Amino acid sequence: MVARNSFRRRTQAPRPVSLAGDDVDGISCEKCGSGDREDELLLCDKCDRGYHLFCLRPILVCVPKGTWFCSSCSNAKKLKRFPLIQTKIVDFFRIQRSPDFDRKPFQDNKKNKRRLGGLIMSKKKRKLLPFSPSEDSRRRLEQMASLATALMATGTKFSDELTYMPGMARRSANQASLEPGGMQVLSREDSKTLEQCKDMMKKGQWPPLMVVFDSCEGFTVHADRFIKDLTIITEYTGDVDYLKNRQQDDGDSMMTLISASDPSNSLVICPDKHGNIARFISGINNHTQKGKKKQNLKCVRFNVDGESRVLLIAIRDISKGERLYYDYNGHEQEYPTQHFV
Repeated sequence: MVARNSFRRRTQAPRPVSLAGDDVDGISCEKCGSGDREDELLLCDKCDRGYHLFCLRPILVCVPKGTWFCSSCSNAKKLKRFPLIQTKIVDFFRIQRSPDFDRKPFQDNKKNKRRLGGLIMSKKKRKLLPFSPSEDSRRRLEQMASLATALMATGTKFSDELTYMPGMARRSANQASLEPGGMQVLSREDSKTLEQCKDMMKKGQWPPLMVVFDSCEGFTVHADRFIKDLTIITEYTGDVDYLKNRQQDDGDSMMTLISASDPSNSLVICPDKHGNIARFISGINNHTQKGKKKQNLKCVRFNVDGESRVLLIAIRDISKGERLYYDYNGHEQEYPTQHFV
């Protein structure tokens, strides 16, 4: 069984910056017309018009660091879809060029077929399942193009591994043993399943996920086919940095990697420069208005060969077209999500 306290979400978010009373006196939100909730009233640095964080589309979770311009004053270009050309997709994601690119997964691999069946039958042992790619190669290209579009729009380089950049945390700092009470070890069989997923992606056998832009939440991820309970959706990747270096960071996609006894050793994953589809999987709007949870994924940190790795895993069967959600606030409860609908 997985310990409850091993499921973590994101690191501490910066508190919304309170504006001085004189600055917001007489200013109201251009969207809703109200001047209430001054601590969440954001002023454009060019036109000085006000907007509530929760009235913006997409919604902002916190006051951004540095300058901010409203949609009327920004020079943001209209989102363009990534060209649906196989050679460009192959180059963008550095897919291995091989005759297996269009082969159906597990088509000629009897060993994999047997192991997949064993995993499905072993739910009580909590064995993880590899994702099952869409059989239509054209559809897989569309899935990859949707992710490429989102990455380009956010200025993010694709990386399906944790990255260690100069000036940030070194790989040697990623020690799962620093986690108080220890971190659950990924079993040998589940490790093989994770590597199987990685190998499939390198061959162009992509997870059945589609990145979709939502006017309220921004980029979100939908299941593009049925996904079975306990399936590995993806690994959370990005640049690894010390939490102490990110205390004032306004990024809303940081993920806890290690929560050490000594805070100076705590690490986070920052996918703002390098990352994969995990950064677009939504944690907002985790509850319906009736209080029912929408969560269908669990964020789990595992000890893999002595290092911490973060996996997003299905916690129930997920239908085609269903949006993916996981626990946004985790135990920290730092991110303001009360206005998200």
